[in-house]
Amino acid sequence: MTKSGLKLGFIGLGIMGAPMALHLLEAGHMLFVNTIGKVPPELADKGATICTTARGVAERADIIFVMVPDTPDVEAVLFGDDGVASGLSKGKTVVDCSSIDPIATRGFAKKIQALACEWLDAPVSGGEVGAKAASLTIMVGGEPSTFDRVKPLFDLMGKNVTLVGGAGDGQVCKVANQIIVALTIAAVGEALVFASKAGADPARVRAALMGGFASSRILEVHGERMIKRTFAPGFRITLHQKDLNLALQGARALGIALPQTAGAAQLMQSCVALGHGQADHSALVKALEAMAQHPVAPDA
Repeated sequence: MTKSGLKLGFIGLGIMGAPMALHLLEAGHMLFVNTIGKVPPELADKGATICTTARGVAERADIIFVMVPDTPDVEAVLFGDDGVASGLSKGKTVVDCSSIDPIATRGFAKKIQALACEWLDAPVSGGEVGAKAASLTIMVGGEPSTFDRVKPLFDLMGKNVTLVGGAGDGQVCKVANQIIVALTIAAVGEALVFASKAGADPARVRAALMGGFASSRILEVHGERMIKRTFAPGFRITLHQKDLNLALQGARALGIALPQTAGAAQLMQSCVALGHGQADHSALVKALEAMAQHPVAPDA
């Protein structure tokens, strides 16, 4: 997109929010930001305007992106003292890129729409790597006309952008995504623990599997992390644990069973108990290693 002078807001400049906001700024848009802690210098240096409150962002921007950790955080940003809602005026748009409860999301959407404003829930997948590379998958819920208007901005941050359905459906899709990712990480971890304990070279096993039907992006990226012991967070275990809790809460409400998801959630809980909650979710393998009393590879 060429410079258009759109007035954009971004609230929540963490591991993923900061690079997402930077892509919007580098595309030539005006950017008003607010976050807990310090604004990353690369944003301030390139002209982002720092606001002291979420309300200040909403007063200045026409489209406001939110990227914070959990449902209560989104609620506080939107409807707390000096929140986004208090700074909105007719016709503005709120885009929540956080990964939160779909049912709560639908309630938030109704409140924003009652202010004569528009809503999109647009959770993302791809981690820090995808955020920096502008290759995120973005799952969107909301009105088609709103999606069409905001899509050029999504395209600055991601490569696979899909309107899933109405308000809340983006969050439903993200929960489904997190189920698949968690179970695949667990499967890769089990396979590599098995291979290593059996005396095979896990790096060579991974390389062989990458050429077969078991190949996956998670085997490629997170399998390598497990072997090289590089667990610096791209997406923290505690955040993925939160997402699986959303899945299990939703399953209870729907009257369905998600037994494998429950198992993955318990593996993540084990990692938290072992002190690995702030590590990358690929460190889920450490729970399997603890049970096996055998690491995939020695820690560096």
